[in-house]
Amino acid sequence: MTSFLRSDRSRPVALWLFAVALIVLALVVVGGATRLTDSGLSITEWKPLTGALPPMSAGDWNEEFARYREIPQYQQLNKGMSLEAFKAIYWWEWSHRLLGRLVGAAFAIPFAYFLVRRQLPKRLIWRCAALFALGGLQGAVGWWMVSSGLSQSQLVSVAPERLTVHLGLAFALLAGLVWTGLDAWTGAPRQTVPSAWNFRALGLAALIYVQILLGALVAGNDAGLVYNDWPLMNGALFPKDYAGASLWATLAHSQAAVQLHHRLIAYVLLILALVVAVAAQRSRYLPTAAKVLALVVAGVVVVQAALGIAALMAGVPIWLGILHQVTAALLLALATAFAWRVRRP
Repeated sequence: MTSFLRSDRSRPVALWLFAVALIVLALVVVGGATRLTDSGLSITEWKPLTGALPPMSAGDWNEEFARYREIPQYQQLNKGMSLEAFKAIYWWEWSHRLLGRLVGAAFAIPFAYFLVRRQLPKRLIWRCAALFALGGLQGAVGWWMVSSGLSQSQLVSVAPERLTVHLGLAFALLAGLVWTGLDAWTGAPRQTVPSAWNFRALGLAALIYVQILLGALVAGNDAGLVYNDWPLMNGALFPKDYAGASLWATLAHSQAAVQLHHRLIAYVLLILALVVAVAAQRSRYLPTAAKVLALVVAGVVVVQAALGIAALMAGVPIWLGILHQVTAALLLALATAFAWRVRRP
């Protein structure tokens, strides 16, 4: 048995963290499908433990459906929905919540095991504890998000800003798991490259994260269903209905504004990723692995931009919307790995 007092790395710990990251990725996929199918409000109660069981009888299903018929989404959007149609959206949300519970269990049980066995590198204990807390916060924010669509009569879906916080925490958790897993695999870093590369790589990852948050605002406002031409917006460079009633209404609730912001950052991100990739290939200091990661990140940025344009012009079909979100998750994971790798010899 390896004591964490004598070792700064553990590959079993790394494999555990990577496995949890894969479950988080699955959670993001199902969450995207839940949003695209307007399924997120189908379960109107938050029961962290007993809610793991779906309705087990016809009576249970009728009770769930009766609760759903009381919320604004049913009354304004799905009036007359059949029980079978309700079951279709219910299973998406139930699966999403089940994966959230699975993430918690898959993290907590091995975490306790590695602590008891003293196999967790000492320098990673508090970081893993912080990741566990972040996962718990993400779940609580999920209910805070759902409650906005249950209690506000003007909403037939969740509040866009709450969706953005919920998705942002999930992606932060994914990046944290990837970074910590890499640290657990190789041990403590030994900085040998110029600090400028730290800022470049972290800056690229940060911009990708910001773009993901802007994408969440687009999704939350259904802004992908308007201005479906490209590169113009309804034939214009600047959308006519950009401004909302206030600054916050413009930034968070204007369909035209959130889509324009998402487009503009996409252009900046594409240029930056390509510049960083070229600079990395010319660097005398970066290791080969970092140069390869820089190229891969730039390539995925190009693919992601193409997917975004295709999804927009097609009116965001479910499969393409999910693919766009999955690629965003993979891109952030790769950018995280690149930022981590430039700190290594």
